[in-house]
Amino acid sequence: MRDEIKSSCLKRLKRIEGQIRGLAKMVEDDRYCIDVVTQIAAARAALRRVEEEVLRDHVAHCVEHAISSGDKADQRQKIAELMDVIGRADR
Repeated sequence: MRDEIKSSCLKRLKRIEGQIRGLAKMVEDDRYCIDVVTQIAAARAALRRVEEEVLRDHVAHCVEHAISSGDKADQRQKIAELMDVIGRADR
């Protein structure tokens, strides 16, 4: 992972960590269910953005390298990995 992507993802993940702690506090404090669900949705959306950033970097770096290397086995592996992760994301 490139340094700038790593730094960006870590900042986002630390913010998400704070969101999750806030969610736990909301549950402990018996906050209104819809407010809790709304915050859960916000945390999931934030995680999806991190996931997209990591995937974008993976394609720009690892997949691009496999394609430019001409190594067919590596290309197939990288494409299979992408298909697997995209398939899991839809669940």
